[in-house]
Amino acid sequence: MNQAIQLKSAPDPAAHAPFFVRGALVEGHEVRHRSRDLGVDFTTPMIDLDAIITPRTEPGPLFEVELSEIVDFLVETGRRMTLERNAHLQACARRIAATNVLPRVVIEQNIRMAADYLKKERLMELVEQNFGNPKLLDEWIERVDSTGRRSFTRAFPPRLIHVLPGNSPVVSVQSIAMGAMVKAVNLFKMGSSDPFMAVAILRTMLDVDASHPVPRSMSAVYWRGGDQQVERAIYRPQYFDKIVAWGGGDAINNVIKYLGPGLQLVSFDPKTSISMIGVEAFASDESLGEVARAAAHDVGILNQEACVASRILFLEGDRTQVDRFCQRLQQELAALDATSGKAPPLPRDMTEEVESLRAMDEDFGVWGVGDGSGLVVRSDQPVDFHPINKTANVVPVKSLGDALKYINVATQTVGVYPPARQAELRNGLASGGAQRIVRLGDAGGTSVGAPHDAMYPMHRFVHWIVHEDGHVRG
Repeated sequence: MNQAIQLKSAPDPAAHAPFFVRGALVEGHEVRHRSRDLGVDFTTPMIDLDAIITPRTEPGPLFEVELSEIVDFLVETGRRMTLERNAHLQACARRIAATNVLPRVVIEQNIRMAADYLKKERLMELVEQNFGNPKLLDEWIERVDSTGRRSFTRAFPPRLIHVLPGNSPVVSVQSIAMGAMVKAVNLFKMGSSDPFMAVAILRTMLDVDASHPVPRSMSAVYWRGGDQQVERAIYRPQYFDKIVAWGGGDAINNVIKYLGPGLQLVSFDPKTSISMIGVEAFASDESLGEVARAAAHDVGILNQEACVASRILFLEGDRTQVDRFCQRLQQELAALDATSGKAPPLPRDMTEEVESLRAMDEDFGVWGVGDGSGLVVRSDQPVDFHPINKTANVVPVKSLGDALKYINVATQTVGVYPPARQAELRNGLASGGAQRIVRLGDAGGTSVGAPHDAMYPMHRFVHWIVHEDGHVRG
């Protein structure tokens, strides 16, 4: 079915997704699109390709604005993002709930988290961890090397296209903040599951100061991924330097075909996360309960829509111990409904596969049903399907070291219990390709400014320019 259809009449305004172009709101209902996950229609204006491109002959609005002023503006935006007092965010929450698989309560939690991201201490710590010296964003920093040769280095503002995911509203505020602090010209391609959050944040910026360079450096629009009429026109090095892409394999592969000299990719690739649980979990009934709750928390993050959500849990123990844990884990997953809402039911093909495993011999075990309330599948090796909607795949191992063979470059977060065993595992995990190691139950936390997907993103965003001034001493 064609996902962009010209409308003959105005649609329901609740499904309207306006654009934001270089500091101005753009309304319009000319095009109807369909959300990826729920198949719900929403409408947008037509894209004006000329309007969303800032010519290279025109400096970006933030190129000569000091970082301190940018941060102060972001902080004031964060103060205006209290959900109960911000009409833009209230409408955003309602509309995301119509197009996204996340329950309304989770969407609202994410919007509140987005406001917390824009704290001055947090923003400055993020810059310091990415650059060491924040002055690199404002000035040409002098250095004389060991041979007496002088140079000046600056983290120069880039021109970025951000391909946003639809599974977490928080990513919009993170991308906007990072794009502003590196003083970029920013174009945000919103996802079909959430074509609202980025614009709601940018509209809040207009309420702070409509003439400020930060909103004037930003555009946020939607087009269907793979639309060659749009992408062939704008995915070009004469307009943009880098594409910052979040998303699944199809989204990343679609971007890759446009890359070439002068147009680079900063990719937040599709990732999966796991848990590694030692036999220490069975020291007592109390410890078993605590570990099961921590594991359920990691599995249930954003109802398993997030990359950090655990999908496979490697567990030391005999069959009786492992089955006790599986039963307790399923109970804890079901208990998450009170705070995170019920996940959608499993897809039909996945439900059929799980039910076939339930009917098999003791090599498999199944606890719960595929109605989104929490499901646990025990298998001797990871299942072939992708666990989703609060589905945990528990794999017994004789030793946690035996699980290292399953680690690869798509493994993002690894939650470990007990914490004391993280040190013995981290080198093997890193060698296998894993990128983040945390305590079990803390997969959803984050250390401010820590690497993301094995890189410092803002460090990758900028152009590192050097002005070399020759030898200044003999």
